[in-house]
Amino acid sequence: MPELASSANTEGTPAVTPPCALVTTARTEGDRVRVTVSGELDLDASERFRGVLRHALNRSVRGIDLDLEGVSFCDCSALNILLHLRHRALEQSKTVIIHATSTAVDRLLTLTGTHPLFGTAAPDQEPSEYADHDLRIEVAQLRRAMQTRPTIDLARGILMASFSLSSEEAWTVLVTASQNTNTKLHHLAGDLVTAVKGDALPDDVQEHLSAAVARISSAAPDQ
Repeated sequence: MPELASSANTEGTPAVTPPCALVTTARTEGDRVRVTVSGELDLDASERFRGVLRHALNRSVRGIDLDLEGVSFCDCSALNILLHLRHRALEQSKTVIIHATSTAVDRLLTLTGTHPLFGTAAPDQEPSEYADHDLRIEVAQLRRAMQTRPTIDLARGILMASFSLSSEEAWTVLVTASQNTNTKLHHLAGDLVTAVKGDALPDDVQEHLSAAVARISSAAPDQ
C-alpha cells in the first residue's frame, strides 16, 4: 500500500457533517432510559449506535424504551445491534421496547418478523403493490448493505497491520476520515483496499487518514 501522506495540521478545521447523520438523545425516565434516534441507521453509524444503546442499558434499572420514528433508513447492521442488545438485556433481567417506528424501521421489522421481540405489533397488511414492489426494493437495499461489510473489515485490518492499531482504533480512523471527507464509509474503505494493489489514494483521503492516525497515536498511553 502506498505510504500515507504526512499528517497535515488540521487544527481548527471543522468536520463536514454527512447528510442524514445519526442523532441520538437519552434520558432517564424512572427505572428506564428512553433513547430517541433520528437519521440513518446504516453500517457507517453502527458502532456509534451500539455504544449509545449499551451505555443506556447500563444506566437503566429495568431496560430501554426506543423512539425510532425519526429514522430515515435502517439496515441489517442496525437490526443485528438491536437483537444483540435484546439478548444482553434479557441476561440482566431487563427489556428493550420499541415505542415508535418510522416506515423504514417498520419495513425491516416486518421483513424479518421481529416486531414481537421488541413489544411492537406488525402494521396492517399493506396493498399488494407495496408488497410486490417496495419490499423487493428494501430486500435489495439490505443485501447491498451487508455486501459492504467485508470491504470495511478488510480496510480495518489494513490499518491495524500498517499502524499497529487496535480494532477499535482502526474503526475510529475510518469513521473520522469518512466524516471529514463527507464520504460513505464503504466507499472510503474500498479506496483503501484498492490502494494496497498500488493505486494512489485521493489526496484528501490520504490527508484525513493520516491526521486521524496521528491523533490516535498521540492519544495512546506511553508503553
